[in-house]
Amino acid sequence: MQLNDFSYFLPDDLIAQHPRHQRDASRMMLLRRNKKTIADCHFSSLPEHLQRGDVLVVNDSLVIPARIYGKKPSGGLLEILLLTCKEKIDGKELWEVLARPAKRLKENDMIDLGHACEAQVITRLSDKKWLMAMSAEDGFNNYLERFGRAPLPPYIKRRRSMTPDQTDDRDRYQTIYAKTAGSIAAPTAGLHFSAEILNALRTKGIQIASITLHVGIGTFLPIETETIEDHVMETEFYEITAEAANIINNARRVIAVGTTSTRTLESVADSNGYVRPQSGETRLFIYPGYSFKRVNGLLTNFHLPRSSLFLLVSAFAGTDFIREAYAEAVEKRYFFYSYGDCMLIL
Repeated sequence: MQLNDFSYFLPDDLIAQHPRHQRDASRMMLLRRNKKTIADCHFSSLPEHLQRGDVLVVNDSLVIPARIYGKKPSGGLLEILLLTCKEKIDGKELWEVLARPAKRLKENDMIDLGHACEAQVITRLSDKKWLMAMSAEDGFNNYLERFGRAPLPPYIKRRRSMTPDQTDDRDRYQTIYAKTAGSIAAPTAGLHFSAEILNALRTKGIQIASITLHVGIGTFLPIETETIEDHVMETEFYEITAEAANIINNARRVIAVGTTSTRTLESVADSNGYVRPQSGETRLFIYPGYSFKRVNGLLTNFHLPRSSLFLLVSAFAGTDFIREAYAEAVEKRYFFYSYGDCMLIL
């Protein structure tokens, strides 16, 4: 399969730049795969479309404030995206990072992060990754909590500055049930949930099972191979507890909230769809032709063209059906991507 077959046209003004005023106020497109029907709804109606005995599987990974800014020795502004903490030694933390603009960075450069914090460039790991040593007077974790920013994807425009963030992204680019720190991107399908919706689901007899997948740099990276089968996903850590596995295995239907929950479930399910408690890493790449083992329904946002996420939903609902749904979403002016609207595929 060729990547170009998974493009679509999207006007720039349909890329959501801010969250809606209320989490559960987003629009929701309802797709029924068997009947090939498309209907317009609102997310607040989600409980009406599910049934007692269904299980919603959510990703409880918490987004760390992984975007920070500093000044290079030249005085130029440097944007740093933290990826993975490799080790902690002598009061310093060694992190794999992305940095831009990085053209003139070199080993041993000191980056002034402000507020008694600095980063030392250790080495270049690849064309895109660097290893840096972070140190702060009050501890780097405390620095991040105070001055780190939500690692918004590049299509959400925020002005680059060392001035502390005054937006509400730290709160809204986070699900209300997030608890296990480790992601550098939000599992965005979960951003729509409010406490009221979760209570309404439970009242109807719909259980919520929490699993964890820490969303990594693969979410930001485009597919660069023209032949889809040649693409290799970045590894991401997951964990499924015994309690979650039991709930999932006894579900009438499993409705995955987001592509991250989907990939986790499909990574661990056996050929009969049985899920065992476990933790590990996955680089499962789901694209059309994949046979789903455990997931019966999917709640998801609208995704970038030519992305692994768009390929996953095409695999789940059918390429032609998804193409039709996306064209209708553009025509009816749904909002796209992280802060946008969503679709429920049953």
